[in-house]
Amino acid sequence: MIRVDNLHRHFGGFHAVDGATLEIAKGSITALVGPNGAGKTTLFNVIAGVLPPTSGRVFMEDEEITGLPPHVLFSKGLLRTFQIAHEFSSMTCRENLMMVPPGQSGEVLWNTWFGRKRIAEEERALRARADEVLEFLTVEHLADHPAGAISGGQKKLLELGRTMMVNARIVFLDEVGAGVNRTLLNTIADAIQRLNTERGYTFCVIEHDMDFIARLCDPVIVMAEGKKLAQGTIDEIKANEQVIEAYLGTGLKNKETA
Repeated sequence: MIRVDNLHRHFGGFHAVDGATLEIAKGSITALVGPNGAGKTTLFNVIAGVLPPTSGRVFMEDEEITGLPPHVLFSKGLLRTFQIAHEFSSMTCRENLMMVPPGQSGEVLWNTWFGRKRIAEEERALRARADEVLEFLTVEHLADHPAGAISGGQKKLLELGRTMMVNARIVFLDEVGAGVNRTLLNTIADAIQRLNTERGYTFCVIEHDMDFIARLCDPVIVMAEGKKLAQGTIDEIKANEQVIEAYLGTGLKNKETA
């Protein structure tokens, strides 16, 4: 689904991504792990068009997407979430989801005067779709709650729900489990697994919780110093001496609850 070829992203003299080459298989749930400063989030930002690369190329299937802006990648089905959820805090959870699909008739001033019937029909369909998404995520009880008033874990679920409001093909999840309690983390894991198996989503996940990764992810890609260090199953990665050394000798066991 995604191929990254000798990708670099420099900030002055700092090489955050330094020759990364890797692939994300279609239909997989791939984990991207590594010590702090390994370049994981910067790599996500370059792939998703948030940052331009210094050099190198990115392909989505057979199409080069290097440097395309996020809205163009969004239209191609490439979406990402962030470590800190970005919600419209004063709007309800349902309204947050209804905002996602592009090209709505109500966005055109002319239609607000002469196309009210069409706008109303679209809103009914979007409302029904948003309610279906909330039910899928088992948070339908939050439909009318202001998004700014729900918990951090529920906001992560809402971000995942946004990807379901459009025809997502690959979703990049940046520390989806950060600050989330174990019960909600299991709910998020269930949703990711179902989206993968039932709807064909491909996922790439930055995460530090090794139990979460072991449950969902194969393969696991390890980054260090801006490039790919290793790739394999979770058991292979946890036994890899290069990986253990990259984590400053602490090994991955200490990362299982990080």
